[in-house]
Amino acid sequence: MIIRLVKSFRNADKISAGIVAVLAVLSILMVGSTAISTTGFWCRDTIVQTGAYIIGLVLAAVIMVVDYHAYKGSIRGLYVLSLLLLLSVYIPGLGVEQFGARSWINLGITTVQPSEIVKILFALIMAEYLDTHRDELYSFRGLVRAGIVAAPIIAIVLKEDLGSALVFMTMWLAMVFFAGLSLKVFARFLVIVAVLIPPAYFVMADYQKERIASFLHPNNLGLAGNYQVYESKIAIGSGGVFGKGLFHGTQKELDFIPVQKSDFIFSVVAEELGLIGGLILIGLFLWLMIRFMRVAIEAVDLYGALIVVGFIGMFIFQIFENIAMTMGLMPVTGITLPFLSYGGSSIIANMMAFGFIMTVHARSRNIRFN
Repeated sequence: MIIRLVKSFRNADKISAGIVAVLAVLSILMVGSTAISTTGFWCRDTIVQTGAYIIGLVLAAVIMVVDYHAYKGSIRGLYVLSLLLLLSVYIPGLGVEQFGARSWINLGITTVQPSEIVKILFALIMAEYLDTHRDELYSFRGLVRAGIVAAPIIAIVLKEDLGSALVFMTMWLAMVFFAGLSLKVFARFLVIVAVLIPPAYFVMADYQKERIASFLHPNNLGLAGNYQVYESKIAIGSGGVFGKGLFHGTQKELDFIPVQKSDFIFSVVAEELGLIGGLILIGLFLWLMIRFMRVAIEAVDLYGALIVVGFIGMFIFQIFENIAMTMGLMPVTGITLPFLSYGGSSIIANMMAFGFIMTVHARSRNIRFN
């Protein structure tokens, strides 16, 4: 076991690991910065964030030791587990509602968001299905079947939280495209989606409709979310080119930045580290995604490549949506910034995804684990 672990780390992508390490340090610094004036740097939030990274690192290491092919053939079990985890939020006394969405379960000492873990399972489920049904994607019927596989999971997540559902949809779309989806079939799919958008709006929850209305009328500060975005843009702009300095953000200190340790943590980064810091952060994310894309391209089989592509879709959408919403360029959702935002469930899921990407990378180099 120890020998396999050593080999796994030796054959991991060192550059990707280095980028994730930098993001982890920056995450802890930024989370600590949001609390430094009230409870001090080493408060519950920073301890939880550090602990989540430690747990995530252990899980990533375990995942890297196991050949990812070991999960192939377990699609039914993973599917049932995914549904049970998502439905657990509706168990009385266990499921709790936060920020207008019923997406968490209360474990007493902390709350956990099951959908974060299901993102990992979803990538494995769809990777196996698409790998064994790749020839069907040249027909519209094949695409529909792939959609039917994903639909129950996405539907439950959609009922709980629109933002998370969009992440799952992006993962699914990225994977079916990589698996060989015909452009002609995709064009028909877009037409159907366009037709379904209007009726879909009427079945959305009220808070979801409010977020869309807020995005369409950004100058109306009376609409939900617009005042928060207004304050976020002030914080980003006030940082200037070089920022106000680490731990010295005034908008943050006065608590004008909403949900600053999680959803709007990019606003804190931009205020304290400025345009330069924000661009460096975006550059690190871009570099990391390029490294992950290389892993997908060099994977020894479609199954492994699809796992990586699913996680790339997850990361790219979350990075784009989170940063864009802090600037008012996208509707406000509860989507966290990968590897940076506060949240044990999110960090652990991100590290697990990283572990799967690294194990695919290791196998692409024809490494034998004995």
